[in-house]
Amino acid sequence: MQGVVYKSTGSWYHVKTENGRFYQCRIKGKFRIQGIKSTNPVAVGDVVRFDVEDGEEETGVIKKIIERENYIIRKSVNLSKQTHIIASNVDQVFLLITLNNPPTLTTFIDRFLVTAEAYAITAVLLFNKVDTYSIEELAEVKYLAELYRGAGYECIGISAKEGKNVDKVKDKMIGKTSMISGHSGTGKSTLINAIEPTLDLKTSEISRQHSQGQHTTTFAEMFDLQFDARIIDTPGIKGFGVVDMDKEEIGDYFPEFFQLKQHCKFHNCLHLNEPKCAVKDGLEEGEIAWSRYKSYLQIMEGEDENYRVDQYQK
Repeated sequence: MQGVVYKSTGSWYHVKTENGRFYQCRIKGKFRIQGIKSTNPVAVGDVVRFDVEDGEEETGVIKKIIERENYIIRKSVNLSKQTHIIASNVDQVFLLITLNNPPTLTTFIDRFLVTAEAYAITAVLLFNKVDTYSIEELAEVKYLAELYRGAGYECIGISAKEGKNVDKVKDKMIGKTSMISGHSGTGKSTLINAIEPTLDLKTSEISRQHSQGQHTTTFAEMFDLQFDARIIDTPGIKGFGVVDMDKEEIGDYFPEFFQLKQHCKFHNCLHLNEPKCAVKDGLEEGEIAWSRYKSYLQIMEGEDENYRVDQYQK
C-alpha cells in the first residue's frame, strides 16, 4: 500500500492512504543503515510504501520511501553530526518572525532562507504580532520587511490573534502543501487555528521571564484543510544549523548575491577578499544589507553556535 506520512511520534508514523484511511506504521531497522545520517529516517510529508501487518487491520511496516521532491533539513541541536529532516515534499514554507516575545534574529532568518533556497522551496516571511508593537517597533518591522523584499522575498505583516492579513496567507496556501516554522512562541499554532478554527490546536502564553515560548508542538504534523490545502505544523526551532553545503554554492542561495555574481571579476568569486567583487561593491553602495552579508560570513566560516541565543537554551 502507499500513503503519505502525516505525523511522526518518534517510533510510529501515521500514514494516510489515497482512500483517506490512516494506518499506524513503524519502520524496520534496515532504514537506519542505508546511509541516512538523519535522526528521523522517515519525515512528515514522505510518500511511503508499506505492508499491512498480519492480523492487524490498522498497523503496517514501512518498506520504502518514494524519492523526495525536496525537504527542509537542519542540524540536530544535540547531535551536531546528525541532521533532522523537518518535513519533505513541501510546496512553500512560512517563517513566522517576531521582534520580541520571542526575538527572531536575522542570522536565524537567513539560515532558514538559505536552506529553503538550496532545496528550491518558496519561502514567505510572516511578521506576526503587528497588533502589539509600538510605533518604533513597527518601523523596525517595516525596515526588516523592506530588507527582505529587496532580497527577493515576499513579506506579510500579520496578527494571527486578531486575524489581520490571515486571508492573504490563506490565499497563498490553496492547492499547496505548506509548512509553518519559527521559534517557539511566534504564534504558529495560533495562526493555524485562525486559518482553520476547527483544528483547535493547543497554544500557550509566552514565558515572561525568558520571553520565549513554551513548546506546545512536540512532533511535526500535517493537517488537511477544508479549502484544498495541507499545512505542516512544526515544533518550535531554537537554532538552525545549515547542512552540507560547499562554500562555492552558499552565495548562490542569497538571491541578491546571485544576481550580482555575474559582474564579479572571477567566476568562482566567494565574495570575501577577491578584487573587483560585485557583491562587496553592492554592500558598500547599500544594495546589499550588512546583516545579510554577516550571516553569509558566519555560514561560510561554519559558525553554528553563534546563532543560538542563550535565552533559547533550556
